Amino acid sequence: MACKNCAAMPTNSRHLLPSSVKLLLLAGLCSAVFVGTAQAEKADRQKKLVIAANQGGTIDLVKQSTEFIGDVVLTKGTLLLRAEKVDVRETSDGYFHAYASGQTGKQVSFRQARDVPGEAIEGSADQVEYDTRADTVRFVGNAVVRRTQGTQVATEVTGAVIVFDNRSEVFTVDGGPASPQPTGRVRMVLMPSNSAADAKPVTPVESSAVPPPALKPSVTLQPRKPS
Repeated sequence: MACKNCAAMPTNSRHLLPSSVKLLLLAGLCSAVFVGTAQAEKADRQKKLVIAANQGGTIDLVKQSTEFIGDVVLTKGTLLLRAEKVDVRETSDGYFHAYASGQTGKQVSFRQARDVPGEAIEGSADQVEYDTRADTVRFVGNAVVRRTQGTQVATEVTGAVIVFDNRSEVFTVDGGPASPQPTGRVRMVLMPSNSAADAKPVTPVESSAVPPPALKPSVTLQPRKPS
């Protein structure tokens, strides 16, 4: 994929992205490349949580937890999560925490439509945690999250841990040994917008054009006479 603008941050601090960099991500992702203030599909918050699996699972009514194994598919409106294993726990106030893990050679995948027609947030990681109360998705281990427009990738973020807030549409990225980047750094790629890509180049001045008139000095300096 062609990269027009890339930002890489060092990994020698506890929080890889200081406040200024997080604000840069917010401005870059939400203002520049995200259209308007639209958020992830708002209607999904009111939709029911549905889980299906090949090998079945266990339901613990005392602990309010459900575990499914084998090509697990979790859906909530337009939200779609696929994993080898998913553990869902219900909180006392009726919200859910889903912990999904993949298997060797096959990560957990995630996709959710945005309110902008044709756009979606897609991601993959070794583990994915979904919190319905905070409405956040946490990608852990070799994490990659993309904003797509149809079949085209508009924005891509990679790191060891990526947290996506559905309500504010802010990415928080951390690096480390589990980053897909060999150096453990985080990386963001912004593709040019259609308007920028389609802009016509400025036509250079033809060599046959009439040259500008020669400039005359306003002051003439005379050489100093030797004393």
